[in-house]
Amino acid sequence: MLEQINKSYCCVGLMSGTSLDGLDIALCNLSINDGKWSYSFVKTQTVKYSEEWERQLRRAYFSNGSELMQLHRDYGKWLGQQVAFFLQDVEEKVDFIASHGHTIYHEPWNQMNFQLGDGGMIAAVTGITTISDFRSLDICFRGQGAPLVPVGDHLLFDRYTACVNLGGFANVSVLMDERRIAWDICAVNFILNKLAQRTGKEFDEDGQLGRKGQVIDSLLQKLNNLEYYQLTAPKSLGQEWVEKELWPVINEYANDPVENIARTYYEHVATIFSKDLNAFQKGEVLFTGGGVNNGYLMDLFKEKLNHQLIIPDQNLIDYKEALIFAFLGVLRFRGENNCWSSVTGASKDSCSGVIHKV
Repeated sequence: MLEQINKSYCCVGLMSGTSLDGLDIALCNLSINDGKWSYSFVKTQTVKYSEEWERQLRRAYFSNGSELMQLHRDYGKWLGQQVAFFLQDVEEKVDFIASHGHTIYHEPWNQMNFQLGDGGMIAAVTGITTISDFRSLDICFRGQGAPLVPVGDHLLFDRYTACVNLGGFANVSVLMDERRIAWDICAVNFILNKLAQRTGKEFDEDGQLGRKGQVIDSLLQKLNNLEYYQLTAPKSLGQEWVEKELWPVINEYANDPVENIARTYYEHVATIFSKDLNAFQKGEVLFTGGGVNNGYLMDLFKEKLNHQLIIPDQNLIDYKEALIFAFLGVLRFRGENNCWSSVTGASKDSCSGVIHKV
């Protein structure tokens, strides 16, 4: 145990998603009273990646060992610098930083994973205790190491039937038979952004590209029939799956108009969502993540889902994952389990995260 167990914490959560929208930074207050956790945001910011950082993060998956380890240190230094700048005008004493890192490898079937962004370097640059690498211990216990957010869903957002995050990949957590279960549903912005980039756009703003197209029925059928969607939870996705299973199917239609491919992919996402979520009792579903800002995608969900879609304030839409990684850091700081085997399929629950104390 690092310190005596407190009832309140002021901490920074860092999140970088596969869609490469930027680094989300959230300074949060988290407190527990009579066994119930509550939170508030103190300050939030998204730092957009420069073209050079975006290029390096995109190619990191293909780097050799020495290149990757150098990038691990360099990116950790950059994270620390961004946090230091973010905290310049903050008067509150920060207890620690909790960093998700940037996912480079996610192969739980091989017990292999890697989150870029050296936590030791973050601590050295900021002078603030840093907790990083929240996935590895769970994967060592033969879990998926993901999704990790459902623990926060359960302890901070338990009023909802389900909680959905729409990022590069979409994941969901639900309470079933008094156990929290979760899984990655499908790739969302990871694909839609790349399709939009074929037209010179950074992303498909409000679904404009998809709105113009027509569904390609044969492509839709092939996408819906991918083996992953037949698996039961726990299950998770990564770039490896996209490169091996998803892009080859999409690339069969490389000569089709990109707007038709995009429209088909939107239909695919909405179809898989309805298959997964409509199997559960009707209720309120909390939607957060960058994909919530895509009005076309949300309209398709409203058409196909039997649930009431809850869209919170913009701060929670944009920074819920950063908030929850701060919360996972609190649990690690307190020596409490923050990875649940019911979610990841590991052989046991664990208190995961490497602490770099300064």
